[in-house]
Amino acid sequence: MCGSIRVFGTSDVMFRTPGGAVGLVLTLALIALAILANSLAPADPFASVAQPLSPPSRAHSFGTDDLGRDVLTGVIHGARTSLLVAASVTALAALIGISVGALAGYRVGVVDDALMRVTDFVLIMPRFFLAVVVIALFGAGIDRLILVLGLTSWPAIARVVRAQTLSLVRREFVDAARALGATDTRVLLRYVLPGALPPALVVISMNAAGVILLEAGLSFIGLGDPSRMSWGYLANNAQRFLRVAWWVAVFPGAAIALAVLGLNLLGDALNDRLDPRAPRQT
Repeated sequence: MCGSIRVFGTSDVMFRTPGGAVGLVLTLALIALAILANSLAPADPFASVAQPLSPPSRAHSFGTDDLGRDVLTGVIHGARTSLLVAASVTALAALIGISVGALAGYRVGVVDDALMRVTDFVLIMPRFFLAVVVIALFGAGIDRLILVLGLTSWPAIARVVRAQTLSLVRREFVDAARALGATDTRVLLRYVLPGALPPALVVISMNAAGVILLEAGLSFIGLGDPSRMSWGYLANNAQRFLRVAWWVAVFPGAAIALAVLGLNLLGDALNDRLDPRAPRQT
């Protein structure tokens, strides 16, 4: 009970900082937009609803694009695509990274060396261009995008978990658990991973921000899923009209910037709170 109270207390302290509070608000806003997209903007984001390239007005707060589609509706539904890709890729990368890092840190020797060489190989692979090649070969699709980004986004997580695991397996409480007959699986899952996961959360949150940028970049160059509205898709369509319709590019671009800023600030706040060298508030 005391441990749980302590965890919630440290979270409250962390989000009292301006950066942490802003990051939390922006991230929650992104999640809310994605979840409530159909309620906030029930219209089809691909439907033409007004005159093309109409400036922002009371009827259309963000204006319309070259096909008469409401930009606000597109931005709201684009949040769902960005969150779906970011959450799916992050979950897949976290699963692989935590598993590889924990096993490598716990099995020092041949297993550790082999897993770290694989990690190094994946780490140097250019994710953006690999995604371009996969989409060019197999066609655009959000499932392919999630798979290729998820399978190439885990090395940083694995490195952090491995470093923490190497430190924790030498602690006295791990020796005590082994002396009491705990199996390796129980030691790893019950005593080692809970201590290795908090620093990995920082990398995971930063990774999610990078995924949003990658998805937007791929959609911007026309390699996103054409059946889904996304911020990169809106920005791609806006290229030809930057001089005559600023709103078509500004609002999707601002949405991307705010989402990435929120996740980065959240990651910085977590890092400051979990860094043992950082000053602690009481």
